[in-house]
Amino acid sequence: MTMAGLRQAVTLTAALLLSGGAAPPPAGQSLAPREGAGWELVWADEFEGTALDRTRWTPEVSCWGGGNNERQCYTDRPDNIAVEGGMLLLKAKKERFAGPARPPEIAERDNPTLVQSHTSGKIRTIGLHAWRYGRIEARARVPAGQGTWPAIWMMPNDPAYGPWPRSGEIDILEAVNIGARCKVCEGGRGENRTISALHFGDFAPQNRYIDSRTALPSLALQSDDFHVYAVEWGEGLIRFLVDDRVHLTVTADQWSTAARNAKGRPAAPFDQPFYLMANLAVGGRLSEENNAGGVAASSFPAQFAIDWIRVYQCASDPATGRACIR
Repeated sequence: MTMAGLRQAVTLTAALLLSGGAAPPPAGQSLAPREGAGWELVWADEFEGTALDRTRWTPEVSCWGGGNNERQCYTDRPDNIAVEGGMLLLKAKKERFAGPARPPEIAERDNPTLVQSHTSGKIRTIGLHAWRYGRIEARARVPAGQGTWPAIWMMPNDPAYGPWPRSGEIDILEAVNIGARCKVCEGGRGENRTISALHFGDFAPQNRYIDSRTALPSLALQSDDFHVYAVEWGEGLIRFLVDDRVHLTVTADQWSTAARNAKGRPAAPFDQPFYLMANLAVGGRLSEENNAGGVAASSFPAQFAIDWIRVYQCASDPATGRACIR
């Protein structure tokens, strides 16, 4: 499909959905549909065809656990990364596997081989595509199960303010242990909240973050169906959405970086281009230390299905994006 055709199709689909009447947002949440706000499509992957588009994505091959004690090796195999039926499928499996510890940009000189108990998939636009400001959306269905941790997130293309977290991190979607035991969740079906977050500040333990855990208005599990997860990012303003409902808004006076070269840059570190990632992690601290604890064998194999990922920029205000955040 051409970019012009895609724009037309997206607008028509959204109009049809809106004409049917959208459910009112939960208390404290506002609706912010993309239509009519001035966003212009600049990049997309509809995941058509039978293979990953290597002009858009690079699979990560690593076994280091992401700095979170995760249990997977990310591989560049069809067993873990597939494009089928118009979708990207990131697949996590229980299998002993050995591979390089870290991806090239953060590898130690010898980059030792590590062994993990699971394999999975992770793709990135690093070195290919990056954006500063815009609306980034993904239509996805997350897996359920204790020990599953799918994510769609962004990291700085060139860490101008230094290593993590001084140059920032934007987490559009994290779905941790969906359906697992949850004492504080409403709805009676277990963990039914997804997470969006910003990470910033100084090196650990002075690192900081702001996050939000949000359930669907119906309190259903996000693993039951596809939903659209999005971030609107403008100069000094970032807000996160699920199905056009804003559940977290953060302004520049709430974030910071300890980097000295950020002086005089009030929107730092979120004033630089960031690249996109999608992955399905296995276990890790955030997953294993919450809900039922650990990694349940019954959760695997697991699959993170992504229908499409689209990037929009503000046609009238590409320099800051603020004119389109309404």
